[in-house]
Amino acid sequence: MQTELMISWRYLLTKRKEKFISLISVISILGVAIGVMALIIVIAVMTGFDRDLRDKIIGNYSHITVSSYKGITNAEFENIVKKIAPNSHVKGISPYIQGQALVKQGNRFLAVGLKGIDPNTETQVTKIKKYIVAGDVDNLGADGVIIGKELAFYLGLKLNSPFVLYSPLGKQYIFRVAGLFSSGMYDYDMNLSFTNLKTAQEILGMPDQLSAVAIKLDNLYLADKVRFELSQILGVDYTLKTWMEANANFFAALKLEKLTMFIILTLIILVACFNIISTLIIMVVEKTKDIGILKALGMTTAGIRKIFTYEGIIIGGLGVFFGGVGGIGLCALLKKYQFIKLPADIYYIDKLPVSIELWPDIILIIAAAMAIVLISTIYPANKASRLNPVEALRYE
Repeated sequence: MQTELMISWRYLLTKRKEKFISLISVISILGVAIGVMALIIVIAVMTGFDRDLRDKIIGNYSHITVSSYKGITNAEFENIVKKIAPNSHVKGISPYIQGQALVKQGNRFLAVGLKGIDPNTETQVTKIKKYIVAGDVDNLGADGVIIGKELAFYLGLKLNSPFVLYSPLGKQYIFRVAGLFSSGMYDYDMNLSFTNLKTAQEILGMPDQLSAVAIKLDNLYLADKVRFELSQILGVDYTLKTWMEANANFFAALKLEKLTMFIILTLIILVACFNIISTLIIMVVEKTKDIGILKALGMTTAGIRKIFTYEGIIIGGLGVFFGGVGGIGLCALLKKYQFIKLPADIYYIDKLPVSIELWPDIILIIAAAMAIVLISTIYPANKASRLNPVEALRYE
């Protein structure tokens, strides 16, 4: 062990006459630990929100959608499939039509999004089959509609319950609840419904027309690359949009919030590191005699600087270690037991999501904390190294 590091440990662990310095050291460690722990927990929650919402959004929609300003006919859909199916990254293709309809049950009316799907291919591009909690998407007949559990609760509907649906053209239809789904997102479960493709085309007054073609890929992060490849094949008559482009504002807001929280909570660590500066300055004053003796014995200025730099790093490092362990431990508990519930109608999801990512989240937090700790040692260490041994020992 280096002499400087050994002396640093000795200064930290041995009993002092001045108990106040030991108290400040403990407070410094706790301050850094609390800052690191808070930062890890908040960033893990923000990452969890990002990942959870992304999975739910992609679960209800596709990785890429193909649309056209002039609409897509059933015949054109077959031609699109022939062109894009050979792409090795394309794993599923399904047509759909989407619009608005008015649902009535008793004295209650509610406007909902109506999505006409092909049950045979829809399960290839979305997770609707996984979300079904009652009924079966495969049995979606001409008079059946799959609705969200929140919508069913609001209207008082159950499986096979009849209800009235009004089309945008003013026509009235009698449907039955063919299934209930729960995606975990209140907005979808309250405002989205699925029916047979041909039935939706009739309700919306768009026979032989499609709103878009949904495409699922083997890797959702290749969406931009595949979109470019497919746009070259399909030409300018079609518009291709990835899941990232469709929700660009939403994910940009989440990213900005995550960065903002990182900066704000880093200030907690910064404040805690002022305690480290105070501790080291008081320690320099207390150890003035020791510094003079060490210099008289031949220790260099750099050696003195190292002693107090190591002292600050040990204090800050202990804080970062305990904060990291505490933060990761609390995140693990939150993830396993999910004891914090959220109002789904406000936050879109019903529980607090937590996602612990070693890179970049945990490593960047620890690196930033240690960088602040290291910077906080510069002034006290330089102050100690500039002490004149003659002045330090004059009154001893």
